[in-house]
Amino acid sequence: MQQGNFQKQLRKIDLKATPARVAVLKLLKETKQPIDVNTIIDKINKWGIKTDPTTVFRIVNKLTERGVVNQIQFQDKKARYELTEREHHHHFVCEDCGEIEDVLADAIPALEREIGRKQGFLVKRHSLEFFGLCSNCQK
Repeated sequence: MQQGNFQKQLRKIDLKATPARVAVLKLLKETKQPIDVNTIIDKINKWGIKTDPTTVFRIVNKLTERGVVNQIQFQDKKARYELTEREHHHHFVCEDCGEIEDVLADAIPALEREIGRKQGFLVKRHSLEFFGLCSNCQK
């Protein structure tokens, strides 16, 4: 997705296409794992877009409110962000090095429906993470 597309996407959700907002969207598009605000700041500052934590928090909060970004928290309670346009997935988190990998699980939607049916709940969303050691840390 090119910069013009990010600008259109922001306008579509009634947000001004500032350089920082465009950069955050671009970074989240390029990133394969959820990232925290400090990482976002470091990377976009390296791109020459100077910003501060307050601005980035406001950006990711607005993008989350508008349904463009998901906020994810693992056991460390650190908020991380990723685009909602990605295929629904879960995460494996290495407890040693902190590596985060996507986990696709085709059986989860059926399990969600079954739990909802048995419990009499309307399940609107769920969160499922796996914790352990990645292949590198097992060596």
